Amino acid sequence: MGICWSDTPHDTIGHLSSTGISQTTSQTTSTGVSRGSNVSGNSRFSASSGDESYPNGQILPTPNLRIFTFVELRAATRNFKSDTVLGEGGFGKVFKGWLDEKAPGKSGSGTVIAVKKLNSESLQGFEEWQSEVNFLGRLSHPNLVRLLGYCWEDKELLLVYEFMQKGSLENHLFGRGASVQPLAWNIRLKIAIGAARGLAFLHTSDKQVIYRDFKASNILLDGSYTAKISDFGLAKLGPSASQSHVTTRVMGTYGYAAPEYVATGHLYVKSDVYGFGVVLVEILTGLRALDTNRPSGQHNLVDWIKPYLSEKRKFRHIIDARLQGQYPYKAAYQIAQLSLKCLEAEPKHRPSMREVVETLERLQASDQKPKQPRVRPTHSMAHRQGQQPLHHRSPLHTNLDRNRGYQHSPRVR
Repeated sequence: MGICWSDTPHDTIGHLSSTGISQTTSQTTSTGVSRGSNVSGNSRFSASSGDESYPNGQILPTPNLRIFTFVELRAATRNFKSDTVLGEGGFGKVFKGWLDEKAPGKSGSGTVIAVKKLNSESLQGFEEWQSEVNFLGRLSHPNLVRLLGYCWEDKELLLVYEFMQKGSLENHLFGRGASVQPLAWNIRLKIAIGAARGLAFLHTSDKQVIYRDFKASNILLDGSYTAKISDFGLAKLGPSASQSHVTTRVMGTYGYAAPEYVATGHLYVKSDVYGFGVVLVEILTGLRALDTNRPSGQHNLVDWIKPYLSEKRKFRHIIDARLQGQYPYKAAYQIAQLSLKCLEAEPKHRPSMREVVETLERLQASDQKPKQPRVRPTHSMAHRQGQQPLHHRSPLHTNLDRNRGYQHSPRVR
């Protein structure tokens, strides 16, 4: 469930225990999560003012999670019926469910939820489950998926999230079928801004959080296309004030991981910025970060596309053909330049996520109107290659075509 390119010793979930989250019952285990009471305790995080409805977000002084019983979640998902599956990854499956306090067990009514049921035999699944509880149990922001609670009974490990109606950004960019409609330019910009705000919140907290696995499949969309970052299974606390980075086993997803992290295991806050730059390019081009169905030399999107992002004459030819020319060329080109800054080889040369947010918000405020670029469709790269390759999954995405959100792209340790 994660890439491993180095032999750096694996930092286990102990790095999350350092947050200081503790329990108040005698049933607490060494994992730092209680089976029998709401998670509570002190932490190295510092709380900020406001609540989740405020755009600046907050870090709660103590986790605010509900502990569900396995019986409750089994009833909510109709005994984890196959037609309620929203997605699937190495951790297990994610199910759509309904919570109705007045009529428990009645499906199709009540509050809609997403239930992640982890594979009880997967050690890494357990680590990711614990990381979700430790991080999302305390983090509250409009652009982070809300964790409602969890269940731990015997070998059963589950997480309960708010339901995101529009699924994942990955599905909208690369999905196929009549139900998948191309995203309009203004929606793409809105999604980019929302995701950037979520990362900026993590990076600017008193104890920085490095997300470590930023990608299109981890950006979920609510009914109004508000972007929310999901899946904190690989998140880490940032370096101390005297350090520039933390050293860890290299984990993440092919095509999105920053080069310095892949090469050395040194993880910087700005390693996340690189991943954001990759997603920006995906939003602009409608092409996957990694796709072995593309011709040789084009498998890695960033390596292939960089020259086209830096030249206005070439840039026109790599914009997603499904936009049908309906985008403001000047704004799109400025976003391409922003993506190049995010993709700088040296972390120190990349902008902060706060700077990224400010740039994107300025472009949104400028209200540049979409218009048809002056280029023949037959000259576009997308036309020359055809759109079919956009819909093919790379081997890294095998068995994950049912991505309706709440799923992982495969990570190979």
